[in-house]
Amino acid sequence: MAKDTRDKVRELQHKLYWAAKQSPSRRFHALYDKVHRMDVLWRAWSEVAANGGAPGVDGVSIAQVEEQGAGELLGALRAELETRSYRPLPVRRVTIPKSSGGERHLGVPAVRDRVVQAAAKVVCEPLFEADFLDCSYGFRPKRSAHQALDVIRMEANRGRTWVVDADIASFFDSIPPQVLRSALEERISDRRMLALLTGWLRAGVWTGQALIRPETGTAQGGVISPLMANVVLHRLDRIWAEQYWRLGKIVRYADDLVVLCPTREHAGQALAALAEILAGLGLALAPAKTSLVNLREPKAGFDFLGFHHRWVESFTRKGRYFCARWPSDRAVARAKDRIRAHTARRLLLLPVEDVVSHLNLFLAGWRGYFRHGNSTTVFHDLDRFVEERLARFISGKHGRHGRGYGLRVLIGHDYLGLIRLVGSVRNGAAHAAR
Repeated sequence: MAKDTRDKVRELQHKLYWAAKQSPSRRFHALYDKVHRMDVLWRAWSEVAANGGAPGVDGVSIAQVEEQGAGELLGALRAELETRSYRPLPVRRVTIPKSSGGERHLGVPAVRDRVVQAAAKVVCEPLFEADFLDCSYGFRPKRSAHQALDVIRMEANRGRTWVVDADIASFFDSIPPQVLRSALEERISDRRMLALLTGWLRAGVWTGQALIRPETGTAQGGVISPLMANVVLHRLDRIWAEQYWRLGKIVRYADDLVVLCPTREHAGQALAALAEILAGLGLALAPAKTSLVNLREPKAGFDFLGFHHRWVESFTRKGRYFCARWPSDRAVARAKDRIRAHTARRLLLLPVEDVVSHLNLFLAGWRGYFRHGNSTTVFHDLDRFVEERLARFISGKHGRHGRGYGLRVLIGHDYLGLIRLVGSVRNGAAHAAR
């Protein structure tokens, strides 16, 4: 996408953002025509292509669109949007296991629908960003999980050590359509835009055997889904900021949230308030996955955004405690599963250099996220696990048993360029208890 196109789209977004920021009660009525601007569609395509992903129900892949020429697809979409003949295809359901047990349903939209969703997001996101509060960190421009994690650490260290560890039951499957539309209408009065946004909810889900049309929810996995989630849960943030802020500090990342409170009494009231607010949105907490945690109790902690958070004593200053975090047991278990997959016996015919290269891609990403914490011990253990798996892989490749031969090869060849996790930790790792 040309630089002048990116600049034009950025200028459009800035104008929409500042118009919304300066008029908190304004509802925008001329949005739909901006979705089918070619510069917006090209920006949307660039984001969809960069994110990759599998084909939808029509079987058309990103590679096929690129081979035929993206301009052809975008021209067709523009014509359909202009004449209002655009109709989204059903999403293709993919079921994956949840780390906490059970299954999660993801919806894979067709590439063409992902492009239109991305275009709608380009236009609509600035309007809602003008309203979103600081407690929300998920899937927002210039916001990250690490910022949310740092707020948790700071608030706990300031004495908010009673934590409401909350889980919204089947959030994406449970959003009532009338609640979502009402939330969208706070900023959008353009009926064509509202019809476009809600049309994806009515498109249905192809399970592989049948087309179903759920009465509630939005497909998790769509380009527009995170924005939809934030639009709905902004109402939770707003009510909390207006009525319940004295109870504790809420930290939300999409539908994952915690509240950090100074006392057990505050935490109990915060939990009741959360349940009441969510009920007003047609949602509910999952009782089995929602709890109160007192960080000052020995070995008490909670998992959030892949990290385990716990109150620990400093190595360097005895008697001083602080909130530390390190990769959760679930995160480590998933990492080990990925490492096993990258070093499986079925890959013995591959060159070792290719196996190391694929391992490094995974390890670099994992290190980049989890280095922001007190992760030294976990990193050390995972380095040993990777070394063991790779040594046994090399031994097996050469018809040897055990890890001895493979370990000698690794040591003799400077570990073949294998990435190491230890030594990369940031954020006070010297004081870590793990």
